[in-house]
Parts: sequence; structure tokens; C-alpha cells
Amino acid sequence: MVDKVRENRLRRKAQRQGLRLEKSRRRDPDALDHGGWMLIDIASNAIVFGSGAAPYRADLDAVEAYLTGGRREVAHAAG
Repeated sequence: MVDKVRENRLRRKAQRQGLRLEKSRRRDPDALDHGGWMLIDIASNAIVFGSGAAPYRADLDAVEAYLTGGRREVAHAAG
């Protein structure tokens, strides 16, 4: 329940910044992108954060750090 509240809060924060928060829909726990997150620019539909060798590479902590202004610190960590 707490994760859903946090997820919704981060979705609203992303929306205010012109971004869309997406979660991987993969159900296979062995998949590289299982449970991961990405931020997409709404205007251009381009991946802004959370992609590297594979999509959906960020966790909620990294997404939150990116959205709250820690972009430089997490940009190299999650892509």
C-alpha cells in the first residue's frame, strides 16, 4: 500500500514536469527490465531517464531522486 501511494505521488510529480512515469509490464522475474521504471517526455515521447543497456532500468528511489532535482547524481547510475 505504501509503495502504491509513493508511486502515485511520483506519477503526479512527473506529470507536473512534463514527464510520464512508466513501470515495466514484464512478469518474468528473471527479465532484465522486471519491476523497473522509466521516465518519458510527454511532448516528444522520448525516454528521459531509466534506460541504459535495456529499458526500465531505474528503481523508484532513483526516479524520486531524479524528479526532486538530483538529476546529475543519478544520470550516470541509471541511465
